Amino acid sequence: MRVSKRATSAIALSAAAALVASGCSSGGDGDTAASTDGSIVVHGVQPENPLVPSNTTETGGGKIIDWMWTGLVEYPNDGGAPRNALAESINTTDSKVFTIKIKAGTKFHDGTEVKAKNFVDAWNWAAYSPNGAQNGTFFADIAGFDQTYTTDPDGADGPKKAPTPTADKLSGLKVIDEQTFEVTLAAPTAVFPTKLGYSAFMPLPDVFFTMKPEEFGKNKPIGNGPVKFVSWEDNSLIKLTRFDDYNLRDKMKVKDVDVKLYQDDNAAYADLLANNLDFMEVVPTSALAGDKWKTDLGDRGRSTVTPSTAFIAFPIYDKRFQNPKLRRAVSLAVNRQEISDKIFFGTRKPADSWANPLTPGAKPGNCTACKFDPETAKTLLAEAGGFTGEMVFYYNADSAHKDWMDAVAQQVKTNLNINARAEGVPTFAVFRQNINAHKMTGPYRAAWQQDYPDVENWVNPLFITNGSSNDGLYSNPEVDALAKQASGAPSLEASHEAFAKAVEKVDQDVPSIPVYFYGQQSGHSEKIKKLELNNVGEIDITSVEL
Repeated sequence: MRVSKRATSAIALSAAAALVASGCSSGGDGDTAASTDGSIVVHGVQPENPLVPSNTTETGGGKIIDWMWTGLVEYPNDGGAPRNALAESINTTDSKVFTIKIKAGTKFHDGTEVKAKNFVDAWNWAAYSPNGAQNGTFFADIAGFDQTYTTDPDGADGPKKAPTPTADKLSGLKVIDEQTFEVTLAAPTAVFPTKLGYSAFMPLPDVFFTMKPEEFGKNKPIGNGPVKFVSWEDNSLIKLTRFDDYNLRDKMKVKDVDVKLYQDDNAAYADLLANNLDFMEVVPTSALAGDKWKTDLGDRGRSTVTPSTAFIAFPIYDKRFQNPKLRRAVSLAVNRQEISDKIFFGTRKPADSWANPLTPGAKPGNCTACKFDPETAKTLLAEAGGFTGEMVFYYNADSAHKDWMDAVAQQVKTNLNINARAEGVPTFAVFRQNINAHKMTGPYRAAWQQDYPDVENWVNPLFITNGSSNDGLYSNPEVDALAKQASGAPSLEASHEAFAKAVEKVDQDVPSIPVYFYGQQSGHSEKIKKLELNNVGEIDITSVEL
């Protein structure tokens, strides 16, 4: 699950309305601070896919896309309301028809100007389901989506195929002039302008449509953000450099960014301590005991909380995991407090809700399946007919997940007498490829960091049928209907109430298991004079001073 230009946790519920009403620009012609030479090395993992914004749903590629592209809207690091970035104005009178005007004179990395058509063309490409964009369903709000996007009627393993869409362009998109386009939604949607900072909504240059997407994304990704692509060596290094023609507020102060792709967090931490790595987003769990990371890093360390949750997801396409009583039994067998205390030394909070409580519209404490109740778990397991064979919990081994996944498997084994164990997949990219190919044969680690500041982002991508990150293929028509009602609500307050009802149904089905809310311990090298984190804990590379 993805990290992108994600929202802050403290945005007021009226943020979308404020954004539209103000029609404000980002202000100024850019940062007046002098740029400097110099380079930084930041921690990363191998992206799952080539770097195409609407086809990236995971953290490895997501953070790089966030640096390489700038969208219509941005989410300030300080917790303020969403503000326009590339948009000059976003206006509506009814939350159904939006007129979006972009700033003139901004460029893609190939020197071509960013125009309204680059947004319209990119959105149409993503919304046309034969193109296979993983983020395609994010355009479901827009009129005509039901003609451009079709789904496989009997699932990935069935003999039938998705029918060919009747249209290849969204009827709700119209270019007005070089800087202006109009978006007509299928129904009034109050949260729509807030979503426009998410990476799925980024523009694409004209050259994208002359190439194969994988060729563009691997060899020559062209964005419009403060850094541009140089090279990509698989499982080793992605090199980025400052885009000197960038003219919005967040210009780079350093020249080069090397994203070093690690397979072992402990090796990355050793590099951080030796000042060979300039930023590590999350220190390994081995450094948490006795606050070792504080001793190691001193004033180079920092701690924060983020609107992010760790989950364990079920492959519901596997018949062994289709009984909700079995899934609830597994969840009730997990002692989240013990994991928080013994594995994370109190730096993570046990999850008790489906959406992270830092998110606007989220209801705290609404995960009844998050309680630790081994006796009820045993009863439910018996009612489900038990579980035969081995239950393997999978995780990616190139980040610090082994300890807590081992703990979950051991608790399930002890409390349910299931032959359970945890197993690491060597790299995040391979792990995600297996998930997206629906090849998982047991529960697996997942996580979600909000893409934009609204509870909708914790429901539609994860739990509606064919949601962009509904990797386990969960489906409940009642959830779909309630989520549709919520998405089309005329106000955020009404939307949030409807989403709460949808979540009640999710809680009954337990398609995944919320385990803990993230706390984040990060570190930087001695060469860093200043840096800021956004509110999902990513480094804001434009803030870095050496």
